[in-house]
Amino acid sequence: MSNNDEKIPDEESMTASEINLNANIEARIKNPLAGIPRPQLLRNVEVFAQEKGLSDELPILSKGAILAQSPADFETLDVLDDSDRDIIRYEYAHKWSHPFTLYMTIVLCSVGAATQGWDQTGSNGANLSFPSEFGIPNNPGAPNAEHNSWIVGVVNSAPYIASAACGCWLSDPLNNFFGRRGTIFITALILIATPIASAFTHSWQTLFVVRLILGIGMGAKGSTVPIYAAENSPANIRGALVMGWQLWTAFGIFIGFAANVVVENTGKIAWRLQLGSAFIPALPLACFIFFCPESPRWLMKKNRYPDAYRSLLRLRHSPLQAARDLYYIHVQLVEEAKILHATNYFVRFSELFTIPRVRRATLAAHTVMLAQQMCGINIIAFYSSTVFSQAGYTDRQALFVSVGFGAVNFLFAFPAVFTIDTFGRRTLLLFTFPQMAWTLLAAGCCFLIDPDVGKGRLAAIAIFVFLFAAFYSPGEGPVPFCYSAEVFPLAQREQGMAFAVTVCLGWAAVLSITFPRMLLALTPTGAFGFYAGLNVLAFIMIFFFVPETKQRTLEELDQIFSVPTGVFAKYQLTKALPYFFKRWIFLRRDARLEPLYKVEIEKKKATSEHED
Repeated sequence: MSNNDEKIPDEESMTASEINLNANIEARIKNPLAGIPRPQLLRNVEVFAQEKGLSDELPILSKGAILAQSPADFETLDVLDDSDRDIIRYEYAHKWSHPFTLYMTIVLCSVGAATQGWDQTGSNGANLSFPSEFGIPNNPGAPNAEHNSWIVGVVNSAPYIASAACGCWLSDPLNNFFGRRGTIFITALILIATPIASAFTHSWQTLFVVRLILGIGMGAKGSTVPIYAAENSPANIRGALVMGWQLWTAFGIFIGFAANVVVENTGKIAWRLQLGSAFIPALPLACFIFFCPESPRWLMKKNRYPDAYRSLLRLRHSPLQAARDLYYIHVQLVEEAKILHATNYFVRFSELFTIPRVRRATLAAHTVMLAQQMCGINIIAFYSSTVFSQAGYTDRQALFVSVGFGAVNFLFAFPAVFTIDTFGRRTLLLFTFPQMAWTLLAAGCCFLIDPDVGKGRLAAIAIFVFLFAAFYSPGEGPVPFCYSAEVFPLAQREQGMAFAVTVCLGWAAVLSITFPRMLLALTPTGAFGFYAGLNVLAFIMIFFFVPETKQRTLEELDQIFSVPTGVFAKYQLTKALPYFFKRWIFLRRDARLEPLYKVEIEKKKATSEHED
């Protein structure tokens, strides 16, 4: 937090009872407004309105605070009139009904993600021709093929090297000085210029440098857009909206593959068109981002509460909902500030590992991001044309099969829009990773089929690769960026997301560099089998380290991540795992799972809710 930022005050009597956000051993989940007498609550709201320059909004803020304290009792709250109750009833009954501005903001920012997918597939197709033009042929049997394969890998990995080393970490100061929208605008300009520049390069060294600059923009954008989407979204559909990032990345992969086919017959300039065309999705992002409202939470972090309220008015249907969300977010931030001490860039980074609540979020985000590279999706996204060529397809056939892979990857991402906030992030991951393991292993084994079999061998390889993509897209595809954008406290959100994206793109760089050499050393069968094994390892890591986050506000997740990792892991091993075997292996309908989290509701008694 810079010197210009005002620390959110520790208000007296803000909450009736305390939950230790560093060691919530009992796994209690509690509304911080619960138990506060109404006169005290209204005095707190009055002080809040005066301090934040919102005195003119005191009546609606008071009403919103009372609603935030007892959201389930809105039908009987005496401060609400019939029109207020109609608003809340409609909100509960129509969870997808929100202002056009919200959806415009999410879609516009997500479109920018298509640049990343398009670049992956542009370089995928370019791999068939640019190495020869630059004098570094890497096809089997070519002179110095092993040495050249490392060079091709490094060129392909350049954006991910720069993202991990620089771009992601620039997101914190960029967001601090320019806000979410300003950062997105700056990165969009980079993502317009660098793909075009790459099309005019005349050596692999120049192409490498241009792609490094591309990576700076890609890393800062990847660390900012999901946060921006998460901070603007309501809790009950946040996963579906934030996963627009992955949906448009998948669309970019598909369109990139299609563009590869379109320009394939343009001769020697084909690879230049394949790389250069990736600038297209960044154009609308740069042109229209300032028509979207700034993140209310970023404005609150800067102590610009009137602006935050105005942003919420554009993102919610009514002033009552905006006032409720503004005050509830503020109260949660007050609780959050009690365990955080961030004062500068380096302190915020150190707190990712030194504050227990933040450290658990760092571990969980690291796990899901690392798992995205462990699953093997990018060996297909980066090198499908090369892999299919080695399987026996012609270059043109390899491009067409890659288009099929891109289409499956895009289409099967849509089910996650409806499942990520119902089944949850954790459930989707635990279901899809075993499926990705066996499909990838089967695809690798199909390379062992006698090539004389002909089309049957080629079809089998393609089918299992397509099945792998179909399982990836609704699970490990959308979850990592969505999950990482929501799990960190506001003070560490930029640094936490930067670390998570660094893990993802850094390992993407390692994969991109090593896979061409792995294909030569292990053959496609060995390489696919290696990544199938990593899928199993990723499943185990997710099982023990990744809590569920669905249906919680960003600030309520402080309480989820206040549960010690040992308590969470022990519960999964001693309660959740035996329940799974009893219920789904032995089909015992009488099996019951004891809930981990104890949700305390502001009524006569506490109730429990199972979130795992």
